[in-house]
Amino acid sequence: MVRPLFSFQVQAASTLILLLLGAAVGVNVAAAQDVYKVNYFSNNTVPGAPDATVRIDNPGLTYGNVCAMIYVFAADQQMAECCGCVQSHNNLTTYSVATNLASPAFTLTGQFTPSGVIKIVSAPFTGICDPTSSYKPIGNLRAWGTHIQNPVGGKFPITETEFSDSTLGATELANLQAQCSFINILGSGFGICQCGSVVY
Repeated sequence: MVRPLFSFQVQAASTLILLLLGAAVGVNVAAAQDVYKVNYFSNNTVPGAPDATVRIDNPGLTYGNVCAMIYVFAADQQMAECCGCVQSHNNLTTYSVATNLASPAFTLTGQFTPSGVIKIVSAPFTGICDPTSSYKPIGNLRAWGTHIQNPVGGKFPITETEFSDSTLGATELANLQAQCSFINILGSGFGICQCGSVVY
Protein backbone atom coordinates (compact mmCIF):
# COMPACT_ATOMS: atom_id res chain seq x y z
CA MET A 1 0.00 0.00 0.00
CA VAL A 2 2.91 2.35 0.74
CA ARG A 3 4.02 4.32 -2.28
CA PRO A 4 7.63 5.46 -1.83
CA LEU A 5 7.50 7.81 -4.82
CA PHE A 6 4.75 9.93 -3.27
CA SER A 7 7.04 12.10 -1.14
CA PHE A 8 9.29 12.84 -4.10
CA GLN A 9 6.36 13.51 -6.39
CA VAL A 10 4.62 15.76 -3.93
CA GLN A 11 7.75 17.74 -3.07
CA ALA A 12 9.00 18.12 -6.64
CA ALA A 13 5.74 18.82 -8.38
CA SER A 14 4.17 20.92 -5.64
CA THR A 15 6.69 23.63 -6.42
CA LEU A 16 5.23 24.00 -9.91
CA ILE A 17 1.64 23.90 -8.71
CA LEU A 18 2.53 26.35 -5.95
CA LEU A 19 3.70 28.84 -8.57
CA LEU A 20 0.52 28.38 -10.56
CA LEU A 21 -1.70 28.72 -7.51
CA GLY A 22 0.38 31.62 -6.28
CA ALA A 23 -0.54 33.46 -9.43
CA ALA A 24 -4.20 32.65 -8.90
CA VAL A 25 -4.23 33.65 -5.23
CA GLY A 26 -1.90 36.60 -5.73
CA VAL A 27 1.34 36.91 -3.81
CA ASN A 28 0.52 40.55 -3.02
CA VAL A 29 -2.66 39.67 -1.11
CA ALA A 30 -2.58 41.10 2.40
CA ALA A 31 -2.13 38.55 5.18
CA ALA A 32 -5.52 37.32 6.33
CA GLN A 33 -6.51 37.58 10.00
CA ASP A 34 -8.73 35.37 12.18
CA VAL A 35 -9.05 32.76 9.44
CA TYR A 36 -6.19 30.36 10.22
CA LYS A 37 -6.19 28.01 13.22
CA VAL A 38 -3.36 25.63 14.14
CA ASN A 39 -2.97 22.87 16.73
CA TYR A 40 -1.15 19.57 17.24
CA PHE A 41 -2.04 15.94 17.91
CA SER A 42 0.07 13.27 19.60
CA ASN A 43 0.04 9.57 20.50
CA ASN A 44 -2.52 8.91 17.80
CA THR A 45 -3.40 5.19 17.45
CA VAL A 46 -0.75 4.27 20.03
CA PRO A 47 -1.82 1.00 21.73
CA GLY A 48 -3.77 1.74 24.88
CA ALA A 49 -4.15 5.44 24.13
CA PRO A 50 -7.61 7.03 23.85
CA ASP A 51 -8.75 8.89 20.75
CA ALA A 52 -8.23 12.64 20.46
CA THR A 53 -10.96 14.93 19.18
CA VAL A 54 -11.23 18.23 17.34
CA ARG A 55 -14.33 20.38 17.79
CA ILE A 56 -15.20 23.19 15.37
CA ASP A 57 -17.83 25.91 15.77
CA ASN A 58 -19.05 28.60 13.39
CA PRO A 59 -20.00 31.43 15.80
CA GLY A 60 -21.87 33.30 13.09
CA LEU A 61 -19.79 36.32 12.04
CA THR A 62 -20.47 35.07 8.52
CA TYR A 63 -24.10 34.13 9.06
CA GLY A 64 -24.86 30.88 7.31
CA ASN A 65 -22.50 28.14 6.17
CA VAL A 66 -18.72 28.45 6.27
CA CYS A 67 -16.15 25.93 5.04
CA ALA A 68 -13.55 24.49 7.36
CA MET A 69 -10.64 23.66 5.06
CA ILE A 70 -8.65 21.11 7.03
CA TYR A 71 -5.02 20.21 6.31
CA VAL A 72 -3.30 17.49 8.37
CA PHE A 73 0.48 17.22 8.47
CA ALA A 74 2.53 14.32 9.82
CA ALA A 75 5.58 14.91 12.01
CA ASP A 76 7.84 14.62 8.94
CA GLN A 77 6.19 17.80 7.55
CA GLN A 78 4.38 15.94 4.77
CA MET A 79 0.68 16.60 4.27
CA ALA A 80 -1.09 13.37 5.21
CA GLU A 81 -4.73 14.30 4.62
CA CYS A 82 -6.92 17.23 3.63
CA CYS A 83 -10.64 17.89 3.25
CA GLY A 84 -13.26 20.63 3.28
CA CYS A 85 -16.24 20.44 5.63
CA VAL A 86 -19.35 22.61 5.95
CA GLN A 87 -19.89 24.37 9.28
CA SER A 88 -23.33 25.92 9.76
CA HIS A 89 -23.63 28.83 12.17
CA ASN A 90 -23.85 28.03 15.89
CA ASN A 91 -23.30 24.31 15.43
CA LEU A 92 -20.59 22.19 17.04
CA THR A 93 -18.98 19.50 14.91
CA THR A 94 -16.78 16.82 16.46
CA TYR A 95 -13.95 15.13 14.56
CA SER A 96 -12.12 12.01 15.67
CA VAL A 97 -8.39 12.34 15.08
CA ALA A 98 -7.94 8.57 14.78
CA THR A 99 -10.96 8.05 12.51
CA ASN A 100 -11.69 11.29 10.63
CA LEU A 101 -8.42 13.20 10.39
CA ALA A 102 -5.41 10.89 10.72
CA SER A 103 -6.65 7.38 10.05
CA PRO A 104 -4.33 4.94 8.23
CA ALA A 105 -7.37 4.08 6.11
CA PHE A 106 -7.29 7.58 4.63
CA THR A 107 -3.73 8.93 4.91
CA LEU A 108 -1.75 9.38 1.72
CA THR A 109 0.63 6.47 2.44
CA GLY A 110 -1.85 4.27 4.28
CA GLN A 111 0.40 4.33 7.34
CA PHE A 112 -0.19 5.39 10.93
CA THR A 113 0.34 9.07 11.76
CA PRO A 114 1.13 9.11 15.49
CA SER A 115 1.74 12.86 15.76
CA GLY A 116 1.49 15.97 13.67
CA VAL A 117 -0.22 19.30 13.05
CA ILE A 118 -3.79 20.17 12.09
CA LYS A 119 -4.43 23.43 10.23
CA ILE A 120 -7.90 24.88 9.61
CA VAL A 121 -8.69 27.73 7.22
CA SER A 122 -12.11 29.44 7.26
CA ALA A 123 -13.44 29.86 3.73
CA PRO A 124 -16.69 30.87 1.96
CA PHE A 125 -19.24 28.16 1.24
CA THR A 126 -20.01 28.11 -2.49
CA GLY A 127 -22.12 24.99 -2.54
CA ILE A 128 -19.07 22.80 -1.94
CA CYS A 129 -15.99 23.00 0.28
CA ASP A 130 -13.01 22.35 -1.98
CA PRO A 131 -9.68 22.63 -0.10
CA THR A 132 -7.76 22.66 -3.40
CA SER A 133 -9.57 25.68 -4.87
CA SER A 134 -8.17 29.22 -4.89
CA TYR A 135 -10.65 30.51 -2.31
CA LYS A 136 -10.30 33.76 -0.37
CA PRO A 137 -10.43 33.07 3.39
CA ILE A 138 -13.08 34.66 5.61
CA GLY A 139 -13.60 34.65 9.40
CA ASN A 140 -14.20 33.31 11.93
CA LEU A 141 -14.34 29.61 12.84
CA ARG A 142 -13.35 28.50 16.32
CA ALA A 143 -11.76 25.14 17.14
CA TRP A 144 -10.57 23.14 20.14
CA GLY A 145 -8.55 19.95 20.33
CA THR A 146 -7.79 17.31 22.93
CA HIS A 147 -4.24 16.03 23.24
CA ILE A 148 -3.14 12.57 24.32
CA GLN A 149 0.00 13.13 26.39
CA ASN A 150 2.73 10.59 27.11
CA PRO A 151 1.66 7.90 29.60
CA VAL A 152 2.10 8.39 33.33
CA GLY A 153 1.73 5.30 35.48
CA GLY A 154 0.22 3.37 32.60
CA LYS A 155 -2.43 6.00 31.81
CA PHE A 156 -2.47 8.62 29.07
CA PRO A 157 -3.31 12.10 30.43
CA ILE A 158 -5.67 14.15 28.24
CA THR A 159 -5.43 17.93 27.87
CA GLU A 160 -7.49 20.30 25.75
CA THR A 161 -6.56 23.61 24.15
CA GLU A 162 -8.12 26.08 21.78
CA PHE A 163 -6.54 26.16 18.32
CA SER A 164 -4.01 28.97 18.07
CA ASP A 165 -4.74 31.87 15.75
CA SER A 166 -1.97 32.38 13.20
CA THR A 167 -1.50 34.91 10.42
CA LEU A 168 -2.14 33.33 7.01
CA GLY A 169 -0.03 34.68 4.17
CA ALA A 170 -0.67 34.14 0.47
CA THR A 171 2.33 31.82 0.08
CA GLU A 172 1.23 29.52 2.89
CA LEU A 173 -2.34 29.43 1.57
CA ALA A 174 -1.17 28.60 -1.95
CA ASN A 175 1.12 25.90 -0.57
CA LEU A 176 -1.73 24.27 1.37
CA GLN A 177 -3.96 24.29 -1.71
CA ALA A 178 -1.16 22.93 -3.92
CA GLN A 179 -0.24 20.02 -1.67
CA CYS A 180 -3.89 19.10 -1.19
CA SER A 181 -4.38 19.23 -4.95
CA PHE A 182 -1.49 16.79 -5.36
CA ILE A 183 -3.04 14.42 -2.86
CA ASN A 184 -6.28 14.48 -4.83
CA ILE A 185 -4.44 13.85 -8.11
CA LEU A 186 -1.92 11.22 -7.01
CA GLY A 187 -3.48 9.64 -3.94
CA SER A 188 -5.95 7.33 -5.71
CA GLY A 189 -8.46 7.99 -2.97
CA PHE A 190 -5.96 8.17 -0.13
CA GLY A 191 -5.19 11.41 1.70
CA ILE A 192 -8.80 12.65 1.94
CA CYS A 193 -9.95 13.13 5.52
CA GLN A 194 -13.54 12.66 6.63
CA CYS A 195 -15.90 15.33 7.95
CA GLY A 196 -17.03 15.04 11.55
CA SER A 197 -20.45 14.65 13.10
CA VAL A 198 -22.87 17.03 14.76
CA VAL A 199 -24.06 15.83 18.16
CA TYR A 200 -27.55 16.99 19.10
